[in-house]
Amino acid sequence: MSKAFVKESESDDEDDVSAPAIPAGAKNYMTPQGHQSMKEEFLRLIDVERPEVVNIVSWAASNGDRSENGDYIYGKRRLREIDRRIRFLSKRLDIAEVVDPRVHHGSDQVFFGATVVYENLNGDEVTITIVGVDEFDPLQGRISWIAPVARALTKSRIGDTVILKTPNGVDELTILDVIYPE
Repeated sequence: MSKAFVKESESDDEDDVSAPAIPAGAKNYMTPQGHQSMKEEFLRLIDVERPEVVNIVSWAASNGDRSENGDYIYGKRRLREIDRRIRFLSKRLDIAEVVDPRVHHGSDQVFFGATVVYENLNGDEVTITIVGVDEFDPLQGRISWIAPVARALTKSRIGDTVILKTPNGVDELTILDVIYPE
């Protein structure tokens, strides 16, 4: 059977499944930096990467037999990946609600965009920043606003102790500082 009519995988037409889902009825909150970063990626894919790959695929196709042409096969696969990512970014940018955390500058209450320093029951001091679903990076201390820790901390103030239920039991988090960008 010719590979021309065989779909490589079932996920070819689906959006980026590695991205976390936005809860039903919730908005896609983003910081201005996260929104700008996503927009830059979207434009880079459209203006730079996609045209480069299209040129490679066009060149590879002109070489003749496409069934064993690695440049052509890889280029078509990469083009599908780029198109899938463009669709995903387009949808997320369309529904994004940019929230500027600077409006809370000077506040001691935790809201979206806050950098929070807290202490857990073990005495460990932890610093996290509450960001949008598409911006999270746990290794950099950036957690999504839908994460259990972020939900527990939201609306609390410096000095408050909040209860966080985890798979390992209950933890108490004491808020030491709340910082917003200027």
